[in-house]
Amino acid sequence: MKATQLLREIEKLEAERSAARAEVAADRVAFARLVGIEPDEWQRRLLGSDAPQVLINCGRQTGKSTIAAVLALHGALISPGALVLILAPAERQAKELFAKVTAFYRSLGYPIPADSYRKLGMELKNGSRIEALPGTEKTVRGFSAVDLLIVDEASRVEDELYHAVRPMLAVSGGRLMMLSTPFGKRGEFYEAWENGANAWERYEVRASECPRISAEFLASERRAMPERVFRQEFLCEFTETDDQVFSHDLVMGALTDEVEPLDLQWSW
Repeated sequence: MKATQLLREIEKLEAERSAARAEVAADRVAFARLVGIEPDEWQRRLLGSDAPQVLINCGRQTGKSTIAAVLALHGALISPGALVLILAPAERQAKELFAKVTAFYRSLGYPIPADSYRKLGMELKNGSRIEALPGTEKTVRGFSAVDLLIVDEASRVEDELYHAVRPMLAVSGGRLMMLSTPFGKRGEFYEAWENGANAWERYEVRASECPRISAEFLASERRAMPERVFRQEFLCEFTETDDQVFSHDLVMGALTDEVEPLDLQWSW
């Protein structure tokens, strides 16, 4: 076979591969399978959803970060010019989730080349960007027109950060996704879960419902840690934290509308 004919055959194969990727890209479940993930039932529901606000309350190791990484990469590949932000309380956590994104990107054979590739972000030739940021209010200001905003370990993110990032979605009409295990009865993640039922699409996945976590492992973990911690880490329960002087229920029970606030106006 002549060199020119061989080159044409290679180009034809590459075009077929690109067309095949483009065909499955619109189907998020098929896309997840393409990167090597067979989604659980709750993950398939999430992949098929276009809800603008999503809460994911999951036990440890149930696949919340993995499916968030799938959605982040899918959004960047399928929508030219998309901006995907990944926020986490610390750089290490943001880096871990972004590492899942890049692993999936490599497994696809870099279907859209990257113009820039960093340890916490990349920009693709289609104009899309994925940026992973440690969660402080100062680091996130300046971003706008966000298409997908993923807040990892959201129960541990400071409320000031949450309030700072919400306006980023105002013009773009972008999607907000908060995923976490619980961390006490406090913070915006807890408030959204308890009081924001109508505003959020919610997913709760206990470790006992994950097919990759055995009953024997959970029984061992339950014996190895305080019951309160086990229920928080594996059963999605918002338990009291160690640093609380008064319980959340005790404080809420002490509040009443029957007592008018004092009018502290001093006259001299």
